[in-house]
Amino acid sequence: MIKAIIFDMDGVLIDAKDWHYEALNKALGFFGEEISRYDHLVTFDGLPTHKKLEMLSNTGELPVGLHSLINDLKQKFTLEMVYARCKPHFYHQYALSKLKSEGYKLVVCSNSIRRTIEIMMERSDLLKYLDFFLSNQDVIRSKPDPEIYQKAIDRLNLKPQECLILEDNEVGIKAAIAIKAHLLKVNKLEDVNYLNIKKKIKEVS
Repeated sequence: MIKAIIFDMDGVLIDAKDWHYEALNKALGFFGEEISRYDHLVTFDGLPTHKKLEMLSNTGELPVGLHSLINDLKQKFTLEMVYARCKPHFYHQYALSKLKSEGYKLVVCSNSIRRTIEIMMERSDLLKYLDFFLSNQDVIRSKPDPEIYQKAIDRLNLKPQECLILEDNEVGIKAAIAIKAHLLKVNKLEDVNYLNIKKKIKEVS
């Protein structure tokens, strides 16, 4: 029986994929670097910023010494976009409030940093429904490693089979499959609604 629902954030609860892409490219632009839209979608989507920078350095395109500065700039630009663009969606508010009232534990596990998750959840009016959230700062190995999901499930004192994970990209899907929890694949934000989630819970139960 499903007792907890664990959400990825970007592409699941927040349409922030382009925000991260734009913010990182804006920061990289100061140093003459850029990630193409194709590479973003095929190679970098869903990865934390520090991992993206490591990959760029491994190809010889970016000095390692710039990582900290670029990361700080990227986070600054991301927060500016969050404050300008992030807003509540009724179907998410309804889904989480209804699920919460039915006794499900609700958690967010994201490759974003802690502060970004907190602000996005506040701005989307979803933070009050969460039991807790985990960020890439709470684990050693970020997705696609399943560590963040293992840590959340352990904290919930549940088994993977008692949890439903909502993910939209291959990085997160690999992590969810590795932990052997139930998975609901998300194609667009509107898929994350009460009826779809309850339908999946009924299927796996």
